[in-house]
Amino acid sequence: MHIKIKLIIILSCILFHSAVAIEPIKSLLIPNKVEFADKIISLERYDMRERFDREQILIAYSHSTSILLIKRANRFFPIIEPILKQNGIPDDFKYLAVIESSLDPRAISPVTASGLWQLMPKTAQQFGLEVTDEVDERYHIEKSTIAACKYLKSAYTKFKNWTTVAASYNCGMGRISDEQEKQQVDNSFDLLLNNETSRYVFRLLAMKRFLENPKIFGYELQCNDFYPTIKTNDIIVKDSVSNWTIWAAQNGISYAQLKDFNIWLRDRKLTNSNKKDYIIQVPDSNDFKFDSSKIKIHNQNWVINSSTTFKLPFDK
Repeated sequence: MHIKIKLIIILSCILFHSAVAIEPIKSLLIPNKVEFADKIISLERYDMRERFDREQILIAYSHSTSILLIKRANRFFPIIEPILKQNGIPDDFKYLAVIESSLDPRAISPVTASGLWQLMPKTAQQFGLEVTDEVDERYHIEKSTIAACKYLKSAYTKFKNWTTVAASYNCGMGRISDEQEKQQVDNSFDLLLNNETSRYVFRLLAMKRFLENPKIFGYELQCNDFYPTIKTNDIIVKDSVSNWTIWAAQNGISYAQLKDFNIWLRDRKLTNSNKKDYIIQVPDSNDFKFDSSKIKIHNQNWVINSSTTFKLPFDK
């Protein structure tokens, strides 16, 4: 009995010290205002404040997903940002790709929306992408970003408001226009929509806040935590390819590596009856071994050893 009592005391002490060591879970500061596409958005109205807070809390405490988002942003934002700029789309729309696909270029939804921008087949084709069994350019990072820009520009021509454009990306321009007419309001924040679309723009705003400076959400990464960019060489294919495995071997890589850098190739062959030019990215094998010296940090607020301090403009 004496031994049992000692064991109980020891276990109680262990549990007590473990409980003390647990970091407290805190709510996040809710800003009074946020900015999107150079427009100030007030969060002082009760519902605006609560809807924003819901999304930032979910981002803050979805630890594994949110850490991956920072790492993926470091790889994909340098590709996306120049394309948005060239097409006259506000830089903040890069966060739309984040909430659409978690920056996973292989992402596919239950309704077959695919790629970083989660384009449906007909929408992709409408804006210039090839979508076939052999080639699906929704998985092509640069080309799908250009197609998304075309959609966004078309929506802006219609709505003249970037947050409404963002909402339409989720449920369609027709649905937004129809509800604006029925509910007699123009601002998408004032529309009663389905739950997913009602949350959509607030997810976008909260994601911007998170990726501008993850440190205020409690996320701390070192430079070595990020992934280096792998150099590639472009090879133009003008004819058909009977077997991509053989083609890959002839170019010094495996079939898996070929598909890893050219996700838009969806079959083991390429018919190419129209003799179209396809640019195939072949990775440089010299970059296959991890080398921390090759890591480039796109946003210095993503690493804790940065000398740069950053404060969001509306934080108290």
